[in-house]
Amino acid sequence: MLIALYVFSSVSLVNYLQRRRRRWGCRIPGYDSSISILNALTGIRWLILRIIGNYEKTTSEIYTELSRNYGVGMPRSLLYYHLSELERMNVIEMTGYRETGKGGAPEKVWKLKIKKIIIDIIGGKITTE
Repeated sequence: MLIALYVFSSVSLVNYLQRRRRRWGCRIPGYDSSISILNALTGIRWLILRIIGNYEKTTSEIYTELSRNYGVGMPRSLLYYHLSELERMNVIEMTGYRETGKGGAPEKVWKLKIKKIIIDIIGGKITTE
């Protein structure tokens, strides 16, 4: 079977796999777990992962860097949503709480749970390290 390969961005690869699944009604082995990891590599979530990097960052630090360095203006509730989705996908993890010093509620501290994603096209596997 000959498959035409194109250089995909993560968004177009996700869209391609979803169209293929809908069109032929087939179950692609590992599809659901692969798609959840690839979804983490798009848009705001990619920026969040880049901001966290090798460090531990609080929610406020991530929010500040998104607005200051990337010009992203969004409500905090949307940031909380993306952080919880990344945590649900096992891409990031909460390591604890940090006091704000302003008398408010302590903030969550986040770090990357995986540092590397390896896509084996021939074997059809996506592994993380």
